[in-house]
Amino acid sequence: MITRYTLVASLTVAASSLMLLSPASALEIAQAQPTQTQPDASGTSAPISDQKIEAFAVAYLQVDKVRQEYSTKIGATTDEAAKAKLQNEASQEMVKAVETAPNMSVEEYTTILKAAQSDPALAQKVQEKLQTSTPQQPQQQ
Repeated sequence: MITRYTLVASLTVAASSLMLLSPASALEIAQAQPTQTQPDASGTSAPISDQKIEAFAVAYLQVDKVRQEYSTKIGATTDEAAKAKLQNEASQEMVKAVETAPNMSVEEYTTILKAAQSDPALAQKVQEKLQTSTPQQPQQQ
């Protein structure tokens, strides 16, 4: 149970990092998302395939790697202009990490991220993929 909340918190941080580091990048992401991701006739979103969850996990790990790298740099910088520049670079690198991930677009990444935040079953599937993609990390419970 705690694992699910940890995942949701981690995903929220990644989404926030991706979308809030730079208003320009958030705008680019918003513009890249067509309104096609609407619920189907039953009022639920279409199920997300295991392949897309796997692709999301790969992209998520790349985004998190960029976030960690730039968090260290930003934390070590005292000049506000330099911080802003690093935040912009980080945002661009995170978007690039998603775009270069196999079988994943920024739109799909954001859709899966939001879906995992509201769907415990999907969050669990994503958590499992992340754990199998990073066996060196201990499982948090």
